[in-house]
Amino acid sequence: MLSPERLALPDYEYLAQRHVLTYMEDAVCQLLENKEDINQYGIARFFTEYFNSVCQGTHVLFREFSFIQATPHNRASFLRAFWRCFRTVGKNGDLLTMKEYHCLLQLLCPDFPLELTQKAARIVLMDDAMDCLMSFSDFLFAFQIQFYYSEFLESVAAIYQDLLSGKNPNTVIVPTSSSGQHRQRPALGEASLLEGVEASLFYQRLENLWDRHKYSCPPPALVKEVLSNVQRLTFYGFLVALSRHHGINQALGALPDKGDLMHDPAMDEELERLLAQVPGLVNSVTANPEASYLSSRTPPRVASPWRPLHHTRKVDAESDGSTEETDESET
Repeated sequence: MLSPERLALPDYEYLAQRHVLTYMEDAVCQLLENKEDINQYGIARFFTEYFNSVCQGTHVLFREFSFIQATPHNRASFLRAFWRCFRTVGKNGDLLTMKEYHCLLQLLCPDFPLELTQKAARIVLMDDAMDCLMSFSDFLFAFQIQFYYSEFLESVAAIYQDLLSGKNPNTVIVPTSSSGQHRQRPALGEASLLEGVEASLFYQRLENLWDRHKYSCPPPALVKEVLSNVQRLTFYGFLVALSRHHGINQALGALPDKGDLMHDPAMDEELERLLAQVPGLVNSVTANPEASYLSSRTPPRVASPWRPLHHTRKVDAESDGSTEETDESET
């Protein structure tokens, strides 16, 4: 049965909204690059498995950054994959640096840009101490906001800087590049961190973005709710509020609530099934959980780049560590 959304849109608008052309182009490129291997299975089977992997969100694993950030679905899929692969970091109570989180991101996307990781870490740390330790949940929710809404936040930063300097801009900077090379945001110095801007005026400037911005934006009602609770705020204070807002996380739909972040019954069941198929592996993992954790950082060998990655990079979920996290950003 067709959804109301599908019935209300013409075919070409619906296909554009779902970025079907992006996936068709990518599928054809993979088909041409691996046509010798695919001839063994058949083109029909290839397209079936490709779009199954798109639906399941496994199509972004080990792909180039330009692809994982190409569509909102790709971004959400990458966020979900990062959480599922490395949630054991949070279960163990480990605190990692920005560079260590970036290494984890590069295990799933080898050319993931350092700049995005640094911006996410700065939301947590609120200063330039990039070598400080962060809990998994703090980094993950900050990274979600920075990665999924990156173009929107660049425009927000420009608006904030103009308000801070007393300008009344007539135009809004809207990034148009899809290559993954983002424009440099105006520098936000100590003055902007301490002074802030009036929240109501800030929201008035943001209202134009929802109509003019073609990229993903947080729901306007939820942003208004965030800004209605304060009279003045800084740019990073705004980002922190977005990253911690329960409703925005639910609207984005990639990650569970913070209380359920360490629980993934479907993944646990799959892990148990896979471990049971390998003789002797269960005993070795149980006897040496640290070895299992370290092995999760080693990228697997992928036999063929076009085949759906349904069983790649499974992270061991068994741990004797505490499930409590240390939130250094709030101390």
